[in-house]
Amino acid sequence: MRENGRLGPIEWANAGRPLAGEHSSGDRKIAVAIGDDAALFGVVDGLGHGPAAASAAMRAVDAVQRAPRERLEVLIQLCHRVLAGTRGVAMTLARVDFAAQTLTWSGVGNVTANLVSKEVAGVRIRSTARLAAGIVGYRIPEIRPAQVVSIRLGDLIVLASDGITEDHLDHIDFAASATAIADHILVKHAKDTDDAMVLAARHRGAPT
Repeated sequence: MRENGRLGPIEWANAGRPLAGEHSSGDRKIAVAIGDDAALFGVVDGLGHGPAAASAAMRAVDAVQRAPRERLEVLIQLCHRVLAGTRGVAMTLARVDFAAQTLTWSGVGNVTANLVSKEVAGVRIRSTARLAAGIVGYRIPEIRPAQVVSIRLGDLIVLASDGITEDHLDHIDFAASATAIADHILVKHAKDTDDAMVLAARHRGAPT
């Protein structure tokens, strides 16, 4: 489960795999253009693993892809309605607005999202998405307006399901491509006990 591409100034790639012994993964990615002005990224983690988890995740991905221009909190609420009666999912969404150079993100559950920057002293996590507790499709809190942060040339967004260990940003090669970073994180940090998915998105500036 490896894909990559470019949406406006954002180079992105994902890498994932199902739990050993399973043929389908409950961890899925979202990477869609919002016209020429923005891009929407996400990782959706169906609870558990196997076909039922994959079905729930794909239903959420389909719902988001049908209405990508909606506010993130509206998209999560939409998924919550669509996923009634399924296992439910954890999900985090991140929207990049190109002209404003802003990153807007929101999530429910434990799909982590970090904005990583290159600093004089090295690499640091500049911002982390605030995630609400709950299960989309089963029980979620009131979804507050999404958090907005600035995104700069060279910044890296990393979204990871809980099938990826928490220390996955340690020792990454910040100069590498999004594809190389996603592949490295999957190989080095995927757990043996769950599906796994990571999406990396790098602000590369205007295409030449």
